[in-house]
Amino acid sequence: MPLVAIVRHGQASFGAADYDALSAVGEEQSSLVGVELRRRGLREPEVVAGTLRRQRHTASLLMAAAGYPGPCGTDKRWDEFDHLALLSRYVDPARVEPTRQDSRAFQRLLDEALEAWTRDGGWAAFTADALAALQDVAEAAPQGRDAVVVSSGGVIGALAAGLLGAPAATGIALNRVAVNGAITLVAVGGRGAHLLTFNDHAHFTGPRRELLTYR
Repeated sequence: MPLVAIVRHGQASFGAADYDALSAVGEEQSSLVGVELRRRGLREPEVVAGTLRRQRHTASLLMAAAGYPGPCGTDKRWDEFDHLALLSRYVDPARVEPTRQDSRAFQRLLDEALEAWTRDGGWAAFTADALAALQDVAEAAPQGRDAVVVSSGGVIGALAAGLLGAPAATGIALNRVAVNGAITLVAVGGRGAHLLTFNDHAHFTGPRRELLTYR
């Protein structure tokens, strides 16, 4: 039964002109994830990432730290939802602008937009894409090998809720607590995919607690 380790990308650059670039903390997180994956002894894993720069950069750093030879595949279905487009569609821009440097206030408005998107059917389609991408990764893994995916909090939250048969509100709540560089583990067998762990970030505890970030 192959294991699929789904990694949330390292910390991006919230509040900066280029959000999609990893911060210095994000780069360190990504390398430590690679060390943790190597410690876990995944079997010659195939590596896939979304197409966003922060996802691909995380993948390259963790692969180097883990000693995975590559190449790294890409699949747009592992990309995060476009949070700026959702905010523009569902929230008055005058309410968004003052939150640009306040991650908690920004998150509250994003949750509002996500709830509206859910009512329009967007979250259900997003979840279906994530589940299909997971199945394709599992089927593409050669016999006896595992897989590593680098994605984002929204995708991982939607996937976890979908595997548990939970409502959209659960996926949105899981997205809210997703840790940068956390590992979600899924086992895929003849009876489908099963969530083993969600948001495991033990590699950012103890002396590495300062690397624990959510955005």
